[in-house]
Amino acid sequence: MSVRKTPSGRWRGVVKIGRVNVASKTFDTQREAVSWVNRERAAIAGGVDPRAGKATVRSLLPQWFEVRALSVADTTYKTDQRLLKALPTWLAARAVNSVTDREVQRALVAYTKAGRAQSSVTRYRAALSSFFAWCVRERLIATNPVAATRVPRQSAPRVAMRPFAESELEAVAASIEKRDERLARIVLVAGWTGLRWSELRAIRVRAFVQVPLPLLLVDRAHPEGVDVKTTKSGRVRRVPIADRVLPLVKEFAKGKEGDDLLFTTSRGHQLHVTPFKRSTDWKNTGLGHRVYDLRHTAACLWLARGVDPATVQAWMGHSSIAVTNLYIQHLGSSADRAALDLLNGPGGAGGARKGAQDEEMGS
Repeated sequence: MSVRKTPSGRWRGVVKIGRVNVASKTFDTQREAVSWVNRERAAIAGGVDPRAGKATVRSLLPQWFEVRALSVADTTYKTDQRLLKALPTWLAARAVNSVTDREVQRALVAYTKAGRAQSSVTRYRAALSSFFAWCVRERLIATNPVAATRVPRQSAPRVAMRPFAESELEAVAASIEKRDERLARIVLVAGWTGLRWSELRAIRVRAFVQVPLPLLLVDRAHPEGVDVKTTKSGRVRRVPIADRVLPLVKEFAKGKEGDDLLFTTSRGHQLHVTPFKRSTDWKNTGLGHRVYDLRHTAACLWLARGVDPATVQAWMGHSSIAVTNLYIQHLGSSADRAALDLLNGPGGAGGARKGAQDEEMGS
């Protein structure tokens, strides 16, 4: 027999080609062993097992999660769990071999209509695609139904970018300083370096370099609730430190060892956003801005001072220049400002040309 009970009470499936054993695996139940043998035989024959494909999406997700936990980062695994456990009931109940691109597209549209950001919908689609790709590898289905789908366009406007003006940043820091001087300095550093909150709370003293020029080597992030990981791009980036905040960074580093956290609270604790907001009364002192707007502020400060977009892209760690260009659309480029100076200067229809017209009329 291809499936037999072992002395331990478990069931062992054996796949043969002729009289040669090519694969074997042990399972807790006879049903699991038989299903596995059928799938392996189908795979050898170059097809899929139609009986195995009758399993529902809901019943297969736990098996996929077990594999996923060993093949991706912990944060990715947790995100996939959160996304796919929230699948529509009707889709979770479908047999995996009956799911088509039409059903997947319906699920994507429903997720979009729920008010999710396009990046979240894109991640949702990626999780679905990974699950169905696993089903293909397991010979449960022949093709991945997600491949033919697209992330729906969003009609709702994106959350508006609201960077602080430089004067606003200084005013906010001055207001917070009355409550907590150290957190006020954190605000200024964030507004001039563009570090994400997860990077601010993870960066170490050894990442602060002063020779040949003062800069931060950003190579890690520590989102709250998960372990330390690499930056969002997965790359190390160099962020020069402006004179406005260089003394502040030096003060944060004073008396610390290389592996100590650089930016900490007045009691030496790691930063956490909820206590930060509470201690600074951010709801009022933040002038209606998000903490993340401090990152936007840095990009706008750099561009306003003439730093070229490619350099800003590198300092911010953007995946493409298109992301950096969003700041230019918000702020305007140096060419826009130069052109406006020309419009507001003498000459043109309001200047030299007008004088020439007056001469013609006088003659």
